[in-house]
Amino acid sequence: MKKVTSEKVVERRRGIQSVEIGLNVLQALNGLGGPSTLTAISQASDMAPPQAHRYLQSLIATGMALQDPGTGRYDLGPAAIKIGLASLARTDAFKLVDRFVSAFVLERGETVQIAALGPLGPTIVRWYSGSPGVTTSLTVGSVLSLLHSATGRVFMCFAQDTETASLAAKELKRAPIKKSDLKATLDEVRSRGRATVSGSVIPGLNAVAFPIFNLQGSVILTATLLWPAERTDPARSASIEDLAQVCREVSLQLGWSDTHSS
Repeated sequence: MKKVTSEKVVERRRGIQSVEIGLNVLQALNGLGGPSTLTAISQASDMAPPQAHRYLQSLIATGMALQDPGTGRYDLGPAAIKIGLASLARTDAFKLVDRFVSAFVLERGETVQIAALGPLGPTIVRWYSGSPGVTTSLTVGSVLSLLHSATGRVFMCFAQDTETASLAAKELKRAPIKKSDLKATLDEVRSRGRATVSGSVIPGLNAVAFPIFNLQGSVILTATLLWPAERTDPARSASIEDLAQVCREVSLQLGWSDTHSS
């Protein structure tokens, strides 16, 4: 009797191990970012090609993977995509922002605003006051400049042109900017992955803004750290980098991939 029980335990452990290895292959396939060869998948999952091939066949049988009959390359199957989309559908961007940014503000004592691109321009939708807080006329519902605010410049660089072109054109009519100057500014934002301004929206108020991306690699929200110019803090540079990491983590949980930025 004990022998039978022992054999069952061993068999169950083998089954669990097989699931873990199969998931490892699936994660490797996902991480490669597109149709991939058996060699690439075996290397990414750290196993021999014949072993990787066996697991891929099981994944294909369950719809978690597929193989292109023309190229022989493997990719995620309809079942894996369905699970991924279902997971994203249950993910609320604002809940993620509230959780991550609230924790950041509590730890760092900085003030952060969250903005979305509305019909009138970048609009503040969340305000997390630090300690000490920032005295400003900005509040939830305030619409920011697309061209002159750090928040707006992030949307200019990472949102779809169709979303920003008409808004930018209207602003340019009111306050013309040399095309060369604007291009240089936006090129720098794209290169650094963030926008920084000093007093261009509210005199004496500095800001650095970061994008929060969705599954398609488009910016859906921005997080902007604000502080008075006269309030120096040796730890602010670290706070800025921490906020950059927060935005990256929220983006990843929304389905964004580093491959979108390459």
